[in-house]
Amino acid sequence: MKKIGILFGKERSFPMAFVERINSKAIPDVMAEPVHISKAVQGEPTGYSVIVDRISQDVPFYRTWLKNAALTGAVVINNPFWWSADDKYFNNCLMTQVGVPIPKTVILPSRELPTDTSDESFSNLEYPLDWNSIFAYVGFPAYMKPFAGGGWKNVYKLRDPGEFYEKHNETGQLVMLLQEEIVFEEYYRCYCVGRKYVRIMSYEPRNAHHLRYVADFKPSQERLAQMEEIVLKINHSLGYDFNTVELAIRDGIPYAIDFCNPAPDAERASVGEENFEWVVETMSNYAIERAMQTEDGKDNLTWGQYVKRSANGIQN
Repeated sequence: MKKIGILFGKERSFPMAFVERINSKAIPDVMAEPVHISKAVQGEPTGYSVIVDRISQDVPFYRTWLKNAALTGAVVINNPFWWSADDKYFNNCLMTQVGVPIPKTVILPSRELPTDTSDESFSNLEYPLDWNSIFAYVGFPAYMKPFAGGGWKNVYKLRDPGEFYEKHNETGQLVMLLQEEIVFEEYYRCYCVGRKYVRIMSYEPRNAHHLRYVADFKPSQERLAQMEEIVLKINHSLGYDFNTVELAIRDGIPYAIDFCNPAPDAERASVGEENFEWVVETMSNYAIERAMQTEDGKDNLTWGQYVKRSANGIQN
């Protein structure tokens, strides 16, 4: 029996629909269920061929449990080893190497010293930083946001250096990005499943959360093809099986604004019925596909092109 599990937190509409959709297909020797954990013993398989992870970014116990699941042969969507190593700043840096347009971005040390450190811990860091050259590079208005994480938490729009200093003082031990504002004509959020299935959705990030998918941009076929190519390039580079990419169109150029969303929003109430139906059906088919391909006792994880090149000693 190929068992597909989904690991989730507070959300309900997508996990339950995902389980029901797979089971409704009545494929011999394939079944789906919410993941059930009664114990965690090192080196023991979990019994799942595929596990879709929706919550381990917030629960360290789940993250390390998933690493053991992967080690013992499960397909984990998304790869918990890469997800643990990944962050938004590195992803931006990688995009400069693969030719995806991105906003001008710098990373900032935390305003407050990390716990158990002192000034002596930072003898290699010039502080204050060269703020004038940083501001000249990024420009204003700009956005400041954490270098890792998501959910529009601790995101600031800054109009000038004065606002920057004021808001940076509020960020505590968070490591922040300062990023150029892309004043866009159109904006899209794009699901990517299996590094081959793409759904491009009109999106308006300036709306209230429940209204962000209430947008009606009308991209040409050429623009759609251009955006799909960028989405696939990003996800092949990173290796994510399930991700969303946000693209802002400025002067005809799609800029990748946010593309590290390995537990992307898939709730019916926020994404809308048509998008919800697409993501449930596509993820269900992909999970079944991966389950049928798994080989017991082997590494069944997905790794991106960056890691593969590095492992093989191939230079860019």
